Amino acid sequence: MRRKLLACGLALGLLTATAPAAPAHAADVVSAPLVFGVSEAQRAVAYWLADGGANLNNATALIPPYDVRGERTSGTIVPSGKPIQINPVAPEAEGAPPRTTGKVFFVGGDHQPHWCSGVALQNPYRNLVATAAHCVYDMVSAPATNYHWVFIPGPAADGTHPYGIYAGKQVFTHYDFTQYRDPDRDVAFVSVYSGVVPSGDGTLTTNGRLGDIVGGQGVAYNQAINETTVPTVDVFGYPVGPHPDGTRPYTGQNLEHSSGQVSTTNLTSPSADQLVGVESPFTGEGALGAAWLEGYENERGLGYLNGITAGVSDTDGDGRYDTGISPYFDTALSAIYRAAAANWTGRIT
Repeated sequence: MRRKLLACGLALGLLTATAPAAPAHAADVVSAPLVFGVSEAQRAVAYWLADGGANLNNATALIPPYDVRGERTSGTIVPSGKPIQINPVAPEAEGAPPRTTGKVFFVGGDHQPHWCSGVALQNPYRNLVATAAHCVYDMVSAPATNYHWVFIPGPAADGTHPYGIYAGKQVFTHYDFTQYRDPDRDVAFVSVYSGVVPSGDGTLTTNGRLGDIVGGQGVAYNQAINETTVPTVDVFGYPVGPHPDGTRPYTGQNLEHSSGQVSTTNLTSPSADQLVGVESPFTGEGALGAAWLEGYENERGLGYLNGITAGVSDTDGDGRYDTGISPYFDTALSAIYRAAAANWTGRIT
């Protein structure tokens, strides 16, 4: 069931290897299908709803793929281009608060159900989710996509899904992640079908487009980080794993929120050039894929995605995680977003 990813697989219909007018970073964009058609997307949803949602209840949070060691520093990142901001959008229903953060569920290379955090983003088709790339690809043996991949925004603590289930259709990420497992590019954008909700007789009914139902966060790239500019972000995710000292402060059932300053990092593991850190007490399991929102306004529930938790670190050695890490959102990642944002999906019912 896993989808093999071709090394040269570019976004179909959006990018070509010979187009002379293609953007400079177009060749970095790799795309792969998560399903081959509507019927397979329906089966993905059915897998999670079967036996009263047994697979949802039995899914475990994905374990971080690498051990992060190092510290936050006061260094400088020189942006690769002009700062970019794409504004967020509120839900279509008047007065409805955004419910953009949720969980992505999938079956991994071990054929077991797992989950990570994820977030809905603004785009013209209102159908885009961001998470860590290793929450979409099984990288244990060879680059391949996980299967039965769905996004559930705002899942309730009792395991229900009040805003629908959104089956993944296509994933977009950076070439260096799929080929070299580069932590600097551990971000994925997934276009999803319109949501579905199960009726009493088990049939699926269309719920609507993701962004129309829950809203979509904005996106920010090439934001300055230096001694005088120290961004603050709000981190949203569903941590559940233990700290190194064995304590478990989180259950994974409720959306958790922390706020901290972003900085450069000096890491001994993993080998990476542009991972940034944020002050955050989240543990790794469950928080992978958590959204970093710059300029977040609590009253509106909206901000600008400027990071995705790819790992966590205990920088002071006290047995408690204190730092989340993310790839720096630069011009190359903005090309990945643009390709994903232009991918239409449709309905599965």
